[in-house]
Amino acid sequence: MKTPRKYFGTDGIRGRVGQSPITPDFVLRLGMAAGRILATRFEEPSVLIGKDTRVSGYMLEAALEAGFSSAGVNVVLAGPMPTPAIAYLTKTLRLSAGVVISASHNPFEDNGIKFFDGVGEKLPDAVELEIEAALEGPMVCADGQMLGKARRLDDAAGRYIEFCKSTFPLRLSLRGLRLVVDAAHGAAYHVAADVFHELGAEVIPMGHQPDGFNINKMVGATHPEAMTEMVRSHGADYGIALDGDGDRIVMADAQGRVFNGDELLFAIVKQRVKQMGVTNVGGVVGTLMSNLSLERAVEDLGLEFRRAKVGDRYVLEMLKETGWLFGGESSGHLLCLDRHTTGDGIVSALQVLAAVVQAGQPLAQYIQGLRLCPQVLVNVSLDADRMARWQKDEQFLAAQRQAQAKLGKNGRLLIRASGTEPLVRVMVEADEAGQADELAKALALTLSSI
Repeated sequence: MKTPRKYFGTDGIRGRVGQSPITPDFVLRLGMAAGRILATRFEEPSVLIGKDTRVSGYMLEAALEAGFSSAGVNVVLAGPMPTPAIAYLTKTLRLSAGVVISASHNPFEDNGIKFFDGVGEKLPDAVELEIEAALEGPMVCADGQMLGKARRLDDAAGRYIEFCKSTFPLRLSLRGLRLVVDAAHGAAYHVAADVFHELGAEVIPMGHQPDGFNINKMVGATHPEAMTEMVRSHGADYGIALDGDGDRIVMADAQGRVFNGDELLFAIVKQRVKQMGVTNVGGVVGTLMSNLSLERAVEDLGLEFRRAKVGDRYVLEMLKETGWLFGGESSGHLLCLDRHTTGDGIVSALQVLAAVVQAGQPLAQYIQGLRLCPQVLVNVSLDADRMARWQKDEQFLAAQRQAQAKLGKNGRLLIRASGTEPLVRVMVEADEAGQADELAKALALTLSSI
């Protein structure tokens, strides 16, 4: 059984700015604690710090830099850069660790801290627990001659742009494609459009004017409506919407159809099977929320499909266990481990575009064998007593068995407690929307009456 973590969640430490733990004093201590751990592993530790475009990034960056420096760790400042860019640059610069100041798709009032190790992968649970343990100890500044220095990485954007371009097949071009690229006023605002333009596409940028407060505000992967409208109004072939830190992607086509992570993952995997063969691809990892139709379509390709817990961290863990290369979430966190060590929205978009360019087919036609099953989600609020016992309630267990019997092989149930609220989420997936809705509401009613 894993030791519970006090501060680290599935994607680093996150919260409302000014409230614990996202305060300058805590982040200073976090830098000192993480720096002390690095100092035990490296003779001359160095860390890369990047951030998104939130106004609070200035404050937290300064606190984090001071914390690392006081622990004897040298700091390299990349400025606003996508999360996957920090993972790549940490690895290619042979640094000890990378840190990103971002709350991803959350509004500007939130922020967070997440870490990468020296090879550009998220820190293992064991290391995060070491950092938490160090946080509980005294914060002691290193001797004057041992303090870390800081410098700025002026060519971070150019290095990352070239990396992204290198993941697109050299013999292919995006020439002839008109693309809307929505950077969500986030960390990719100054790199995303350039990648696609330099590969030959005509690019219509949007969400590329951050002001510190507008990150993710009615733009980006969490609000693809704006991108879809821009595609239509400009007669574009595709729209690409990233989230605030650039690791998620949603796409749309000229007809305004929005493609989620399940559909985009299938497009990538289908192309890789053709390129690499079934044996070399092996299988695909989704999550408990991945659509049933994705599972079926992947198996129709001759591949195995497995489900991890919700969170790209857990998808990555399962990929490493299986030795497979491809996985992702419906939300648009996609992992192509033959291209990058972590989820990357720009790189993922390039893999989808490579697939359709090679096939000479529009995206909708290329994935026509995948028809998403309707999913109905109902949240049920429960008091503390019922939250403690709902999983063992015989009446509700019987209702679940009856619902699954009605679905048979044509659907599934996913019932889980929220990690942040006193809620139980009831999700029913079926081939028919009416059946999914009927069973979800019936289960929710049974649950609320226990």
